[in-house]
Amino acid sequence: MTDTQLHSASAVSAPCSSLPAPEAVVEEAGIRIFREPMVYLLSRQTISEQELNRFLAEHGIAWETDTEVAAEKLVETAGRICYMSFARPRPGGNAAYIRHILEAGHGSVLEHAVWSFLFVGVSRALTHELVRHRAGFGYSQLSQRYVDESVAEYVEPKVIAEDPELHRLWLETIARTHQAYVQLAEKLLEKYRDEPDRTLRRKLARQAARSVLPNATETKIFVTANARAWRHFIEMRASRWADVEIRQLAVKVLRLLQQEAPHLFGDYELRPLPDGTYEAITPYRKV
Repeated sequence: MTDTQLHSASAVSAPCSSLPAPEAVVEEAGIRIFREPMVYLLSRQTISEQELNRFLAEHGIAWETDTEVAAEKLVETAGRICYMSFARPRPGGNAAYIRHILEAGHGSVLEHAVWSFLFVGVSRALTHELVRHRAGFGYSQLSQRYVDESVAEYVEPKVIAEDPELHRLWLETIARTHQAYVQLAEKLLEKYRDEPDRTLRRKLARQAARSVLPNATETKIFVTANARAWRHFIEMRASRWADVEIRQLAVKVLRLLQQEAPHLFGDYELRPLPDGTYEAITPYRKV
């Protein structure tokens, strides 16, 4: 039995949140520009030790593990349930046990360890790719039908931000499309003035006006996934072949998960790439 322990973003200690450097969020021409994703770790699991001990006692088992990380203990418990191997612990403790799971590809037991993240300062282009990860993932994303996008917030690719001419062209384009959204929203509200439901009137206006918003539009998305799913995400998106923005996000997630559960994610090595970002390498892909 497990319980979810929630932490507000402000309550999470520094290693459990990944905020951009100050220069990663700038304001120019009335537009707030994000150049790095912001990552908040909002929940992790705890274990009901009482229930686990009750199960062990009822089966005449004396067993304990050497990890204090709930996710690592859950994975080992699930693995030992499969073979009722509590009486035959592998030398090396939990780290050796999980390493054997990774080596053998026994990935199903990793699905019991779960974390929830909030991603902020990411583009709609990124989330279009992110939500393709289905198995083991749950998503709750900011709605453009209900949330007014008249506050200008956008994500600028690094390759554009570093070039003055490209940056100018990008900023001018964003400003034009944003102004078009604002004008459309205002005119559509007038068009739907006879709709008596105020909330519906705003939704009808915004859902039509959003059609001009670009992929660069900043969004927020709450994501929950298990360890197996996070590993697949990291291997696909912290790759040199992935889009730069989602690669930055995947690396930040990996670094947090390596702090959270080093036995489950410590096999990844971060290698620098020519563009200043990193890729993640592991000998245990597709566990």
